[in-house]
Amino acid sequence: MIRFRLNEMISEKSFQEGRRITIGEVAKETGINRMTLSKMINHRGYSTVTDNLDKPCTYFRCSLDELAEYVPEQD
Repeated sequence: MIRFRLNEMISEKSFQEGRRITIGEVAKETGINRMTLSKMINHRGYSTVTDNLDKPCTYFRCSLDELAEYVPEQD
């Protein structure tokens, strides 16, 4: 299963910039619907399109492996 690390990325950017970053701000800056970002954060195994991986990488200036990670499913 793929786990998105958006919460961690938002927290790190907030710390670096010394201000609170919201999902709404990320949505506005990336052009990704706020509901889609929320699903990426909260729904285990959420599937999304490639463009929704590219835009946050650009916004957070990170690589794909920093944004998402593979977590083996437990039986």
